[in-house]
Amino acid sequence: MGSLAYREDLEEEKNSVFTWELEANSRDYNSQFKEKSFLCWQRRKYKSNVIHTAKYNVFSFLPLNLYEQFHRVSNLYFLFIIILQGLPEISTLPWFTLFVPLICLLVIRATRDLVDDIGRHRSDRIINNRPCQILVGKSFLWRKWENLYVGDVVCLNKDNIVPADLLLLASTEPSSLCYVETADIDGETNLKFRQAPPVTHHELTSVRKVASFQGKVVCEEPNSRLHHFVGCLEWNGRRHPLDIGNVLLRGCKVRNTDTCYGLVIYAGFDTKIMRNCGKIRLKRSRIDRLLNRLVALIFLSLVLISVALSLGFWFKVKEFKAKHHYVSPRHVQSVAAETFLTFWGFFILLSVMVPMAMFIMVEFIYLGNSMFINWDVHMYHAPQDVPAKARSTSLNDQLGQVGYVFSDKTGTLTQNVMTFRKCCIGGIVYGPDDEEAAPCQGSPYLWNKFADGKFPYRNAELLRAVRGRTDEAVREFWRLLAICHTVMVQEKDADQPVYQAASPDEEALVTAARNFGYVFVARTRDSITVMELGDERVYQVLAMMDFNSMRKRMSVLVRNPEGAIYLYTKGADVVIFERLSKKGMTEWTTEEALASFAEETLRTLCLAYKRVDEDTYEEWRQRHREASLRMQNRAHALHQVYEEMEKGLQLLGATAIEDRLQDGVCDTIQCLKQGNIKVWVLTGDKQETAVNIGFACQLLSENMLILEEKEITRILEAYWGSNDGLLAGQGPLQSRFLQQTKVAMVINGEFLDQLLLSLRKEPRALVRDEDVDVEEAWQEPGERTTDFLRAQRVSLMWRTLGTQLRGTGLGPRVKDSGARDGPEVRRERAFVELAARCQAVICCRVTPKQKALIVALVKKYQRAVTLAIGDGANDVNMIKTADIGVGLAGPEGMQAVQNSDYALAQFCFLKRLLLVHGRWSYVRVCKFLRYFVYKTLASMMAQPLYEGWFLALFNLLFSTLPVLYIGLFEQDVSAERSLELPQLYIAGQKDELFNYWVFLQALAHGTATSLVNFFVTLWVSHDSAGPTSFSDYQSFSVVVALSSLLSITMEAILIVKYWTVLFVLAILLSFCFYVVVTWGCQSFWLFRISPETFPFLYADRNVLSHPSILLVILLNVSLNTLPTLALRVIYQALEKPRPKEVEEAPGEDIAAVEAAPYLRRESRRRRSSYAFSHREGYAELITQGTILRRAPGGDRDMLTGQIIPCHEELSPSTQESCRCSRKMSFLGKTGHQHRGKASSRDGGRAARGPQIPGSPRGLAVRGVPGDVAGGAGGLTVVQGERAGAVGGSPAPPAARGRGGQGVPRGVTAGARGGRSGARGGGAAPPRPPPPEEQ
Repeated sequence: MGSLAYREDLEEEKNSVFTWELEANSRDYNSQFKEKSFLCWQRRKYKSNVIHTAKYNVFSFLPLNLYEQFHRVSNLYFLFIIILQGLPEISTLPWFTLFVPLICLLVIRATRDLVDDIGRHRSDRIINNRPCQILVGKSFLWRKWENLYVGDVVCLNKDNIVPADLLLLASTEPSSLCYVETADIDGETNLKFRQAPPVTHHELTSVRKVASFQGKVVCEEPNSRLHHFVGCLEWNGRRHPLDIGNVLLRGCKVRNTDTCYGLVIYAGFDTKIMRNCGKIRLKRSRIDRLLNRLVALIFLSLVLISVALSLGFWFKVKEFKAKHHYVSPRHVQSVAAETFLTFWGFFILLSVMVPMAMFIMVEFIYLGNSMFINWDVHMYHAPQDVPAKARSTSLNDQLGQVGYVFSDKTGTLTQNVMTFRKCCIGGIVYGPDDEEAAPCQGSPYLWNKFADGKFPYRNAELLRAVRGRTDEAVREFWRLLAICHTVMVQEKDADQPVYQAASPDEEALVTAARNFGYVFVARTRDSITVMELGDERVYQVLAMMDFNSMRKRMSVLVRNPEGAIYLYTKGADVVIFERLSKKGMTEWTTEEALASFAEETLRTLCLAYKRVDEDTYEEWRQRHREASLRMQNRAHALHQVYEEMEKGLQLLGATAIEDRLQDGVCDTIQCLKQGNIKVWVLTGDKQETAVNIGFACQLLSENMLILEEKEITRILEAYWGSNDGLLAGQGPLQSRFLQQTKVAMVINGEFLDQLLLSLRKEPRALVRDEDVDVEEAWQEPGERTTDFLRAQRVSLMWRTLGTQLRGTGLGPRVKDSGARDGPEVRRERAFVELAARCQAVICCRVTPKQKALIVALVKKYQRAVTLAIGDGANDVNMIKTADIGVGLAGPEGMQAVQNSDYALAQFCFLKRLLLVHGRWSYVRVCKFLRYFVYKTLASMMAQPLYEGWFLALFNLLFSTLPVLYIGLFEQDVSAERSLELPQLYIAGQKDELFNYWVFLQALAHGTATSLVNFFVTLWVSHDSAGPTSFSDYQSFSVVVALSSLLSITMEAILIVKYWTVLFVLAILLSFCFYVVVTWGCQSFWLFRISPETFPFLYADRNVLSHPSILLVILLNVSLNTLPTLALRVIYQALEKPRPKEVEEAPGEDIAAVEAAPYLRRESRRRRSSYAFSHREGYAELITQGTILRRAPGGDRDMLTGQIIPCHEELSPSTQESCRCSRKMSFLGKTGHQHRGKASSRDGGRAARGPQIPGSPRGLAVRGVPGDVAGGAGGLTVVQGERAGAVGGSPAPPAARGRGGQGVPRGVTAGARGGRSGARGGGAAPPRPPPPEEQ
């Protein structure tokens, strides 16, 4: 069997050919491309933007649904029996007696599938009818998504969802940047930026130019790689490279960008997100698959029994004919022909061993249990007004057998809300004030006009320290948070700046500083303006050292208004503490605070700073410039230069941010783990964030051994590299390691690709001695492993662990499967089995297709029931692949719900769905099946004796109600008890309640009951005569029928544990139905009308009027009931109690064994809870001025006279939905002015020109007259340009006078040729060195 990952990789390689060619604004050109469809038929190569996720349409519903239904072996079995019954020579019953129930069964299931599919059609229609603006002719018109084709140009506004994969052509942002939120694709909450190619940014400056754009794009075929794209743009005879940074993917949401324009590259099912969505799979429960095998087994058994009976006929028929010569003329056929026909007659007679009624009733049971889920008020979420909904009615019993839960993180476990919770400054921890001890008397931030009224954190002591201005550490702490970031600001009014942050973490920190009086108000490429407790201070930015996943920190080098240079740094504690100049009491108390923050699972950042003297800065600036100009290894050289500056820091403190979990997440995960359900988190977010959430939701714990990529590689090395095949079992560590050590695994998508895809080309890629990659070469000096003895000890530990894992069954089974399984299969099995032995697995930075691959691998090699839960489009493929898919109705849209089997509002409801409804459904269905098999066999042996009406109504009236009660209402324990004892769930995972053994038990029990009823009655009536005898056919039939009915009813009474009024009514009504129907069918009135149809005249009355016959019935029922009851009591008394399979922490004696050092991996004594959802690159955009807005009159003046799109071809409802989000111009917002006080030694004022609409504060208009900009010495700022408007000259850092006070360096002074500030501005000194660029 081939590797799943191998097949996926081959498919991707096929789609890497650069044969995708399209031309902008030319549907005729794009429609000429065709591709082979079937045989000689061709179809358009480029799909439209219409999506169809439904399984059926009008024409395919009937054939496709019948095809799916006859995948069930039971339906094929019934169809085969109907065909046999249609042959008169062998038929024992009319063909329509089975045909009509089969049609009813098919109609019930088809109706259920149709209802589910109508919901998919409805959701498809909603998505396809979403409005968007498409370029038609010379203007943009509102059209539906389904009208979009490859090559079309579309216009998107802020908060619009991208309708297809687009090449970004231009936007209103500087340098044609576009900010997008990809939470619905990869689960990351931080904003990402995309940028248009420079050629389209500079050339496409108006609607007219966009309309005339005829560029041609040549790129790779559609594929599922979300983070990869290669192509080129051919325009005006030149070729321009394209990559993923130029592409907006379908499903992204435009943020912080007024308007952008894009060219459709891939549409519909060719888009990357749709390529990751996977196909709709036919899902069947484990019990359903077991029934298929049982039907096949019964079929073979019936064949063997029929063959045996036919052989008996073969040997007896001649003797029978010889003795009874008078019947010979009726048998004109040969013995062989008669035997053949007799075989089929026996087969039809015994075919009732697979009862049609059971399959019809189980559909109603599934439907009823689904309705109970829909009606459960405990799973109703009032804030969203969302109840639980069972979208599939055939998987309820499988909810009670789940072994693995695969969960998304963003929006599933978390709320996507970052809250500033605590901070530590100078070793003092400031937590939120106790509301009960200090009742709130209004907002404590009323003194601050810039304060955010929604800021929840309050600490009166810290607020007094801030306003007192006496504590230097407190001032620098908040100043650092206001300066060291990449947040942009956009003022909507004078007092309420609106922050545009690349990550929610940064926004929370800058907002905290804002509320405590340190307000970030404006920035340019080389300056940043902060309002510090009412005083405006402008800091010159000398360098920004950006954050990335290896540095784990960000630094800003600034010159304050007094001329002093400071370095402000924030980052992970593990890197900040290594760079401190000293470690004193403050550092130790801060470490203790970080440990307590980690225990509370808060996301932490450490803050530090230092003062840099001028000479040191000049030397460092020169090295920084040289590193910036290197042609090779520039990034590595810059990294080393940053390392030189970021030393000798002074610790300020730490921040603690809470990434809020959804309510009840921790309790839910703990309950699931106690129920032996393993929870894996599959997320597209960063590893630090995912691990921190793992600790927050108690999926990970401090005493866990966490395996990461290198450890996993070494474990695989241990048993891939050795060929001795030795089994473990020597020493205490080997014998008790897995049982007494809690292990977790943390991997990322790149490692998964290397492990499961790339290694097919080099099977021993995992077992090479050294892996020297770029990341390892860039490790921090303090993190490098230089101790050879330590490396040797760690390697020995992993070899020991690997050998132990092999000894316990993990790893490739060389003897069993090595010969027939390829290396890909063995590698996949080894990885999955290693992961399965971990208590928790977190996979981060994984794509939607990788999520589905992980689920598929677990299904393939663990053969466990899998459940996937998520709330975004990136979870759809995982939801479709898992045995059960659960969609959360969250802020990321409804795509997950629309493709799910069950819909919930919160993750915490999963506990009740599985432990209560799932387990109940499993118990009910298993009891129902076991009881129905028993009932069928118990009433089958004497079926030819029974009255025809008794046979016809036995399953319909006489025994139906108790069976339905068992399937719908049976409970072994209450819902509250089910949640208190999650260990009860383990029975379903192990298939304990219905399996082959239980089926054979029911078969034997039913057969024994049938034999007792028949032979005991035959033995008692043997050679009897007289009025009290029941040796005649009708009396004998009534006694056996009554004995069977009462025995079956007694069995139902014994096995039901949940007695209610409904059950008593079910028993009483069953007997009432029997009495009424029997009285009617055996009445003289009906006998006189049709003696042949109603031959049993007063049969029951005659039999039941004799006490001796009643004793025979009582004897039969007692013989059937008492031994069974005795056996069950004895079994329960002798049964050993189930061991409590709850994870316990290793005991102290075990944790202290000699081998303990092997388990610690030289880890620190304190876990770092650092997590920061930020993306590298924003600092470079700021320092280069790319992200800053330019002055009016530049190249972004485009489209101010854009034509208002019309509403042609849209329904009124669609038009209404468009109005709220429509903004028709790039820069149509009205500018506004803002004047603020500057803080300096003179207390003078810094003048500001009118701002560019929507630009950061402090960016003034080029060439503004001096009286507007602050007199003749007014200031102008032009994207960091150093020349004054019309001949201006540089101003000093703090020029005395109105015109030049508090001016950042690089800002020019003077308008209309003025050489100095007005009224006191002297000649300018030489200009300081320009700011360094990263």
